[in-house]
Amino acid sequence: MSAFSRFTPLVNALPSTIPFVGPEAIERQRGRTIAARIGANESGFGPAPSVIEAISRAAGETWKYNDPENHDLKQALAAHLGTTPANIAIGEGIDGLLGQIVRLVIEPGLPVVTSLGGYPTFNFHVAGHGGRLVTVPYAGDREDLDGLLDAVLREDAPLVYFANPDNPMGSWWDGARVIGFARALPSTTLLILDEAYCETGPQSALPAIAELSDMPNVVRTRTFSKAYGLAGARVGYAVGTPGTVQAFDKIRNHFGMNRIGTAAALAALADQDYLQDVVTRITASRERISAIARKAGLAPLTSATNFVAIDCGRDALFSRVIVDRLIDDHGIFIRMPGVAPLNRCIRISTGPETDMALLEEALPQAVAAASRQ
Repeated sequence: MSAFSRFTPLVNALPSTIPFVGPEAIERQRGRTIAARIGANESGFGPAPSVIEAISRAAGETWKYNDPENHDLKQALAAHLGTTPANIAIGEGIDGLLGQIVRLVIEPGLPVVTSLGGYPTFNFHVAGHGGRLVTVPYAGDREDLDGLLDAVLREDAPLVYFANPDNPMGSWWDGARVIGFARALPSTTLLILDEAYCETGPQSALPAIAELSDMPNVVRTRTFSKAYGLAGARVGYAVGTPGTVQAFDKIRNHFGMNRIGTAAALAALADQDYLQDVVTRITASRERISAIARKAGLAPLTSATNFVAIDCGRDALFSRVIVDRLIDDHGIFIRMPGVAPLNRCIRISTGPETDMALLEEALPQAVAAASRQ
């Protein structure tokens, strides 16, 4: 009997892969320490001091399971967003929520529409549940809303994924255009509106919570991983109508949230002054990255996120050499988009000045090395 005969045919057909190679794996593989960790869109500015204090206080109670109803965090988020706790689901980061949403909607063979080169973890979940990905190329380095709508209608797709602001390009659509897209979708199509970078983009890009609150086929996903500086705590949330949100209770891991992470999220949400300070620093860091890129002969794209996509002006091979030279020669971890034409770019996360100083020295050298190959 085959060692794999105990698995389903779907699982046997899937590649054994990880959507992202983490900086820890890079350190193990290449035998060098990372000096600047500016590739995973974490917040190098860290969480607020008040959050660190909350984590310390919660540590002594980590022997307890977290509240399976996530009552306090739902209450706090509802007050912050101007909605009700019944409109909010809590999950282990947006990644965990995406897996649950796909499971709620997709059976093997059903089409799922997304952008070619968009967030690969979503694709990972779709493949894991047997969905059939239908991809739409970017248009002008933005997700193509008209193309996504056309694909949904053509395929009669039950699920479509759209991130605003976008990863990996940092681009965005105005909120009015997002609302128009959502309302143009068939009622049988669930829209995942991924707003992981909502705190770092212009307010004009974000529809008010109330503007989509009447649509049971829209789920908005947000996170504490980016501007709040809690990527390692794995706290995300989804906003939708009560009927849609209640469906998460049918499948979620009710003890999946950790007690320390929940305490951290509550403290982070309460400290909006620190959040605004971090957003200011992110904006300044984006400008710093853009200036460094221009000085190295590259073309930064305008960004509404906590990273900057930088057009290297050539092909994926050229961009890949820059990425590799930065890590191998300088210990600077960055990433690049995965498919053409987006992979003509590299992507650099914002971070503290110590990281920016290392980047300023190293990037021209990496570009020069790539130009010689």
